Amino acid sequence: MTLQQINDINIVVAIIITTRLEVSNMANFNKVNVAAEARTELHNQLSLTGAEISINNLPAGTSVPFIHSHKKNEEIYAILSGKGKVIIDGETIELTAGDWLRISPAAKRQFFASEDTAINFICIQVKENSLEEYTKDDAIV
Repeated sequence: MTLQQINDINIVVAIIITTRLEVSNMANFNKVNVAAEARTELHNQLSLTGAEISINNLPAGTSVPFIHSHKKNEEIYAILSGKGKVIIDGETIELTAGDWLRISPAAKRQFFASEDTAINFICIQVKENSLEEYTKDDAIV
């Protein structure tokens, strides 16, 4: 591990430790207000039972400090602002605000902000092939 990677990890850990969340728990819903931190996971704050959602903010010139894949969960990414790239199984995909991306569990991935612009994105993680119904079939009107 390089000194830069260690510094990146230390920055991410320090920011996660100082994450401020305001949580409201109601009978049929949970609401959370998230500060603009490096990474915030919403699983516990929203009492999620079928998904993990994280909000990620990478400063210009930085990256997620590891390559990863999953055993069972696919990930859906929404690029909220900025630009950068993701490397998936060795292939580089350029990213910009408004892009959506689905990545299968086995794919190895790593995200990077561009050298001159931060990137902010949401990651939604769900078990692959678990969707049985969606709005049209599941809604009660």
